[in-house]
Amino acid sequence: MSARTRTTGAVLAALAAAAVAVPGATPVAALAAEPRGEAATPGDSGAGDPYFPFAGNGGYDVRHYDLDLTYQPPAPEPAPLVGRLSGVATIDLTATQNLDRFNLDLRGLDVHEVEVNGRSAEEVDPPSPGEQVEGAAYWRVQNDAQRQWELTIQPRPRLTKGERARVVVTYGGDTTRPTDIEGALYGWVTTRDGAMVVNEPEGAMTWYPVSDHPTDKATYGFEITVPEGKVAVANGLPRRKPVTKDGWTTWFWKAPDQQASYLTTASVGDFTLHTSKTDRGLAVVNAVDKDLTAANAATTSASLARQADMIAFFEDTFTRYPFNSFGAIVDDDSVGYALETQTRPVYSRVASESTVAHELAHQWLGNAVSPELWRGIWLNEGWASYAEWLWAEESGGRSAQASFEEVMAIPADDPFWTVVVADPGPLGLFVAPVYDRGAATLHALRLEIGDRAFFASARRWLQRYDDSTATTEDFEAVCEKVSGESLDAFFDTWLRTPSKPPTP
Repeated sequence: MSARTRTTGAVLAALAAAAVAVPGATPVAALAAEPRGEAATPGDSGAGDPYFPFAGNGGYDVRHYDLDLTYQPPAPEPAPLVGRLSGVATIDLTATQNLDRFNLDLRGLDVHEVEVNGRSAEEVDPPSPGEQVEGAAYWRVQNDAQRQWELTIQPRPRLTKGERARVVVTYGGDTTRPTDIEGALYGWVTTRDGAMVVNEPEGAMTWYPVSDHPTDKATYGFEITVPEGKVAVANGLPRRKPVTKDGWTTWFWKAPDQQASYLTTASVGDFTLHTSKTDRGLAVVNAVDKDLTAANAATTSASLARQADMIAFFEDTFTRYPFNSFGAIVDDDSVGYALETQTRPVYSRVASESTVAHELAHQWLGNAVSPELWRGIWLNEGWASYAEWLWAEESGGRSAQASFEEVMAIPADDPFWTVVVADPGPLGLFVAPVYDRGAATLHALRLEIGDRAFFASARRWLQRYDDSTATTEDFEAVCEKVSGESLDAFFDTWLRTPSKPPTP
């Protein structure tokens, strides 16, 4: 993420995962037999991330989402800024345990119907402590103040470990402008001309049922139906030409690469689509809002014209570009930040050259290799910020060393140095030190182990953890292996100590 101004906050205490209790219901006459071997148990209600205890889920691995969405943007002013979204999510998953029931994350939308392997489940009322539904296939939705937004599904028959299942959820509701834990807009952000869809860290649940954590990556397909004249843009590439009928247009997109849920988008607006290819044959699709100011349109056009050069530079620096396409969504809305949505970053109002370089670098560093826990976000933002420094130097601007020296010129008593970069807390994900001290850490590492080992470590990191997730400790291990040096003291000083490191 770029240009998203935050304030440093204290780390929130991890919420205790609550056991799912379900009210009584009439048992079915014939209960499904228990799976062989271990007894079937409920999947965890979170992926185990202390920052967001109820984000993601346990008991299964999603392989693919097909999202069939219909969206009516708000009426013109002075009508309320409220849209209407209806959807059918078809989710292909594999049970990773003998599974009695499981959760999907879903926030603020109504569920109308749930099927598992073609069998309908019934809705039940919210739970009372200690109550359960025995035998029946059911679903229920929970929304509460602990950020525990769950769609709980009890399939019958139960799922056995390794079994593949198809879950179909029909849902919908009004869309507004949801906010994250800090109060910043994210998720399905309703705009007057459509929607700006930017999910980091766990806002995908505001527009589809999902296992909303980076550790459960999947492939995606999108069918997005919007009023004729509107353009809907998602990840990947168009699967077929749009179809218009009875005043509505359906846009088809396919994203065949592994993707974390926070990197999905289905933005809607008054866009003009521009398509091209790089010299190496990579498809580039840019969606630019027709209503940008003249100044912002000029800056954006100049920046997007450098995309092919940036891709070539980062391929030479790191590894081959990891996905099937790249591009941009530039919206005239006033959200005020950019996000590295996979293959198609979203920019609010303008795309500057440095921000385009930052979001492009994220395709390798954050998207192909994602943080296993959100405390490791510096691996995204520190690396993307350092890539900005590298691109500036490559394109004739300030050197990476000069950018490093600027960070190191911050006085030692400045609160900037008190942030623990390797564990900034859920309210500190987007504070300046995560970006700038993170980038400075990488430059200091380069000075410590030398250019050859540094860039070899980056390539090894990307190759080893491609399409997966990893931790700060994993990164340190790769650097130690490649360089042959012990780096515990270095990483402790630069990432885990709330004070200014000595200048190398």
